[in-house]
Amino acid sequence: MSLPGHVEIVNTRHFPCDRDTLFSAFSDPRQLALWWGPHEFTNRITAFDLRAGGSWRIVMTSFDGTEFDNRWTFHAVEEPRRILAEHHEPMHVFTLEMLFEPEDDGARLTWRMSLEDNEQTREIDRFIAAANEQNFDRLEALLNGTAE
Repeated sequence: MSLPGHVEIVNTRHFPCDRDTLFSAFSDPRQLALWWGPHEFTNRITAFDLRAGGSWRIVMTSFDGTEFDNRWTFHAVEEPRRILAEHHEPMHVFTLEMLFEPEDDGARLTWRMSLEDNEQTREIDRFIAAANEQNFDRLEALLNGTAE
């Protein structure tokens, strides 16, 4: 359920691996750099302190060479179950809760994003949901050993 004055975007997917492996794909910056972001983005992680109060800096580079310097703060880390983080910049501020849940034949990853409800958010919320699915596609390819 979203907070008053906020928009919630939820993406979820089953992955054919155990929860610890799924969690490690995020908690290991070398793996994370290979799949984070929409299709055709590359990443350079310059800071990654996965603990409550820790920071994460990632430079995402699009296919045309445009760089996006993203700054995050981790608010909660409950290995291997949950991560709560706040994205500070660029463009939009939001919180992201990542839930890693065991399931038969694998694990489920749920992303629950909360953004302030404003005109900019309403313009990009469909883009964000689709971009999250691309993140999941790239993660699935990494876990399946088919990442480029």
